[in-house]
Amino acid sequence: MTRILKPVFPLILLGASLLNAQEVRIASHVSALAPLYYQGKNFAEGVNSKVKKAYDFKLYPSAQLGKEKALITNLKAGSLEMIVVASGVLKLDKKLGIFDLPWLFNDRAHVQRAMNAGLYNEIKNTIEKDNKTIKVLGIYENGFRHIMNSKRAINTPKDLRGLKIRISGGKFRQDVFRKMGATPQKVAWKETFTALQTGVVDGVEAATYGFYGQKHYEVLKHLSITNHVYTPSFLLVSKKFFDSLSKEDQEIFEKVGKDITATQYDEAAVLEAKYFEDMKSKVQINNVDIGSFKEKVTRLYTNYEKRYGRDWLDIIEKTKE
Repeated sequence: MTRILKPVFPLILLGASLLNAQEVRIASHVSALAPLYYQGKNFAEGVNSKVKKAYDFKLYPSAQLGKEKALITNLKAGSLEMIVVASGVLKLDKKLGIFDLPWLFNDRAHVQRAMNAGLYNEIKNTIEKDNKTIKVLGIYENGFRHIMNSKRAINTPKDLRGLKIRISGGKFRQDVFRKMGATPQKVAWKETFTALQTGVVDGVEAATYGFYGQKHYEVLKHLSITNHVYTPSFLLVSKKFFDSLSKEDQEIFEKVGKDITATQYDEAAVLEAKYFEDMKSKVQINNVDIGSFKEKVTRLYTNYEKRYGRDWLDIIEKTKE
């Protein structure tokens, strides 16, 4: 069943003063602190700088039009024009579970090299092949994920033993934490602060903007920079809406979606650095012994390869340096 979208006021309005401009909603499940918000904003501004008749782009962050799953459902049904989302897309095809594998990428530069070497097109084609009513306009960054907890600094896998950690993501990510001796917990994101405050969970793994936006630093003492998972973000457009555009505007939408890619990685890095800097005085921040963690998770790669092949892993491996 298609979820009925309730009218709400967007956080920001782009092109609203243009008389008779076509309205285009760009919705996201995360807050305006996230890179995803700026990705939608930059796309809208880029398109309106090139088209003959500007669009009335309206950005709806913070799940104003629904949570991530609902946004994807509504986009597929054609009742929503555009979305910028993250982990939820990984459920559209099991092969996309590769992004739940730990320490898949060394850094942002490695991500960009892999995407430019063919991974971008592989992901785009996989999503569009299995979901005929969706078109991928851009693949950007949601962020590297880290761990915050109330008990102790995480330096090696043994420090995770016995900790109840709120996680998102699929089976591979859950397996990562189990192998480290932690107990993965499923808690709704909006309930996570209370769960941390009351001790229902000891910690949480998330992208930096998640910790910062939810003020987890008010109830947690330790932020360990694990970079254990990299999650991309996806700028998606409904095929129903896209097909209604003129050929010229379709080409502009696609070109802008691709052209803004490099700047989105840069902007995500700036945002992350800012949030780390702001949290320095509030929590203890430490780096971890990445090597000791990687030793524990090699089998997860073997399991993924058996199920889905090595083609994507080969692209990532070949672009490490």
